[in-house]
Amino acid sequence: MDLSTRYLGLELRNPLVASASPLSNTVDGVRRLADGGAGAIVLYSLFEEELDREAARNAMLADAGTESFAESLSFFPENAGDRPGPGRYLSLLERAVAAVDVPVMASLNGVTAGGWTDYATALAGAGAAAIELNIYHLPGDPLVPARDLEQRLVEVLTSVKATVSVPVAVKLSPYFSSIGEMAQRLDQAGADGLVLFNRFLQPDIDPETLTVTTGFGLSSPAEARLPRAWIALLAGRVRASLAATTGVEDMADVARYLLAGADVVMTASALLRHGPGYAGVLLRELGAWMDRKGFGSLAELRGLLSVPAGTDEAAYERAGYVTVLQAANRGHGPW
Repeated sequence: MDLSTRYLGLELRNPLVASASPLSNTVDGVRRLADGGAGAIVLYSLFEEELDREAARNAMLADAGTESFAESLSFFPENAGDRPGPGRYLSLLERAVAAVDVPVMASLNGVTAGGWTDYATALAGAGAAAIELNIYHLPGDPLVPARDLEQRLVEVLTSVKATVSVPVAVKLSPYFSSIGEMAQRLDQAGADGLVLFNRFLQPDIDPETLTVTTGFGLSSPAEARLPRAWIALLAGRVRASLAATTGVEDMADVARYLLAGADVVMTASALLRHGPGYAGVLLRELGAWMDRKGFGSLAELRGLLSVPAGTDEAAYERAGYVTVLQAANRGHGPW
């Protein structure tokens, strides 16, 4: 069974990608993911804020007691007070690339314009096969125009693309007024891939302790419907590769995403629940399903159930919505 696929211009042995998670924060973890069957691996995210805090600590240590013990300065590098590079992350990236025979991608979560480009350059230099821009920005200020927020994403992408030569993907939020138009703008700005969708932290309130809780839960299959719908709408309409993420638990979830038009299917939650070796289980079951359905390769099934070219997308979605509600009112729906 030919499970090979192409993502971001990279040839992958299969479409299952281990997305950023605690499983990929060590070389041993990366090796276990590759041995488990993943076609590519995204390292855990590099956060610019973490590096800024590290720089502040270094500066504080370098300054502490220097008036009394000037010789203490010799224990710190000359640039200890400068903004440090992502040394630990770069070391992990270099060693991970050397340890496995599948593409290792970096995940970058920046804040400032300089942070995005500087760290992207460092990641590309350390051997990242590609860079995934995890643009995590919640518009808390109600006075910021939506178009300004959208333009910020485009500017981050174009600045990084102008800096590095490796492929660049953008991990998108589902909270745009027009996701399709945003995807088109990023595609035209040079995005090599679009990852649908990012899961934002959603704090809750504990009425007993009167505190705000910030736990981050693993995804569930029910959350996959929204990204799958948009992948089906975007497949064949953008040049960029399409990566599905969120809500993968079993083989059927992987197959659904591929039928919708995804080039790869990313998962973290399923691998955290069942272990890195679960990737191999999903792939074996996918191969058996393809054989049962008469598919010899992913190319034969990818996008088979995407929205047909030339379709009025709005009318298509509206028709489906009305059909579901009419069936429910006749007693054939989930209510």
